[in-house]
Amino acid sequence: MCGIVGYIGKKRAAPVLIDGLKKLEYRGYDSAGIAVMDGDNMMVIKRCGRVAALDEVRGLSGTIGIGHTRWATHGTPSERNAHPHCYGRIAVVHNGIIENAARLRATCEARGEVFVSDTDSEVAAHIIAHYFETKNDLLLAVHCAAKEFSGSFALAVLAVGEDEIVCARRASPLIVAEGEGEGLVASDIPALAAKGRRAYVLEDGELARLTREKVQIFDADLALRLREPYILNETELSPGKGRYAHFMRKEIEEIPDAVRNSLFLPDMARNSRVCDVLCHAYYFDIVACGTAYHSGLCFACAAERLLRVPTRVHIASEYRYTDPIVPRGTLTIAVSQSGETADTLAAARLARERASSVIAVTNVARSSISRLADVTVLTGAGREVAVAATKSFQAQLATLYSLLAVLAKQKNIPFFPLENFSDLTKETIQKSECIAGWSSYFLDARSVFFLGRGADRCAAMEGSLKLKEITYLPSEGYAAGELKHGTLALVDSRTPVVAIITDPRLIDKTMNAVHEVYARGAKVFLVTCFPELCAQKEVAASVLIPACDPELSPMLSVIPLQLLAYHVALALGNDPDKPRNLAKSVTVE
Repeated sequence: MCGIVGYIGKKRAAPVLIDGLKKLEYRGYDSAGIAVMDGDNMMVIKRCGRVAALDEVRGLSGTIGIGHTRWATHGTPSERNAHPHCYGRIAVVHNGIIENAARLRATCEARGEVFVSDTDSEVAAHIIAHYFETKNDLLLAVHCAAKEFSGSFALAVLAVGEDEIVCARRASPLIVAEGEGEGLVASDIPALAAKGRRAYVLEDGELARLTREKVQIFDADLALRLREPYILNETELSPGKGRYAHFMRKEIEEIPDAVRNSLFLPDMARNSRVCDVLCHAYYFDIVACGTAYHSGLCFACAAERLLRVPTRVHIASEYRYTDPIVPRGTLTIAVSQSGETADTLAAARLARERASSVIAVTNVARSSISRLADVTVLTGAGREVAVAATKSFQAQLATLYSLLAVLAKQKNIPFFPLENFSDLTKETIQKSECIAGWSSYFLDARSVFFLGRGADRCAAMEGSLKLKEITYLPSEGYAAGELKHGTLALVDSRTPVVAIITDPRLIDKTMNAVHEVYARGAKVFLVTCFPELCAQKEVAASVLIPACDPELSPMLSVIPLQLLAYHVALALGNDPDKPRNLAKSVTVE
């Protein structure tokens, strides 16, 4: 969600900024802009749409600048709402939401200041400019302004005539780095990555001053902080698509490796704190959003059925507002691919305040969630570029199921051999190639239903989310037994239905729903591990996936659903890597 870059050094700033923004495109955005300073001349260029629209200004002179990709929160996507925002001698790029922007704007307008955008971010430029006029020190101006902001922010600020960039962070990720004669800032590592650069992750409340000679970090009282750097290398750059047309397709093919690299098996955990935390848990609480929330639902099915551990799964954005009851002995598992999901971070903090231990399951080692948690277990998905999560879902499942395998080992309970899943996911991908032929049936759909029971319902919810994200078709993942309690009224010949059946105990019950939708004209598409079901007259097409423990089956059954969404998106002419209105990492509430 939104991307920040900044550069001060010996090179022309514009190409560095534009290339950095392109490395952050995966985060999702609707407009982009840069501000480059050449002496006392500040040039600001903004464009709606893709970063590529800025390529025409690569030749700008000036060796200091800031850039931004915007994902609209306040104000429509437009050039005037795009960043950087300027007022007086100040230019600002901002990630996050300034929640008291309306009050601050009124104060500025009362002083006679004129606003040119609808954004909360422009307020930051005005407030910083006000303090800069009186203090004539950019670091002090940003420091004073930050005290007035409520909400979240990552800021990078320029002032005309000042040969420095000043940054500040609260509840929105920001990383600064230094190289030979250069300083850089960005909201994620790919925009900074180059061999030998030294990076520092800013903590909440910290500020930084970047010059050509050094990077300085300050605490909330402006005391200088010394920090060990993290040495960057080029392997942390965003990967290429290789022979694939889209990152999403490539990342589905990478699922077997993501699963293999994400397994945290009992022997690996033997001497770790994970064993201790798990064995003292009487209850599990999951806090997560989106795809991570669905991985939590899958975990809950397995935890309760296989290990008999009571488990609740919370939508993180709702968790704080329910005044949650956290019984003694609760272990909270916070799941976030990026480790920066604002709602999940807030939920995990509240869980800790209520005396719960917290395990973070994340793909990013130096993320905010990993610094907050008692224990972090990393997934091994590698960098995922497509906005719609695919391999990161299976990586989360591999890690979450591994936690159950560790606990099962401690309790001497038999558990499905998770090592088999890498080969089983590879086989599932191969068997799902036929999915491309289904897409034509979905092009004129009025709505789509994904049906299942038990763990299959969790898979249905994730399959529905994938379809919505990249095809924009109305869709719902539904408990098959609930269909007849109202929702069946929506089913007709323009309502394709995808049924998932992997549990032998639930075949007949789920097939009842298949009979019901078929009788009302719906075409039924089946994902199953039972060959006899594929020959049923109600089934228009099917994918036969490998069998595994039914409670763990979403690891496999979601793969055909990911491919279905991908192929339908292509048939509709959509870019599956960059769905409209969505961001990869949601760092605002």
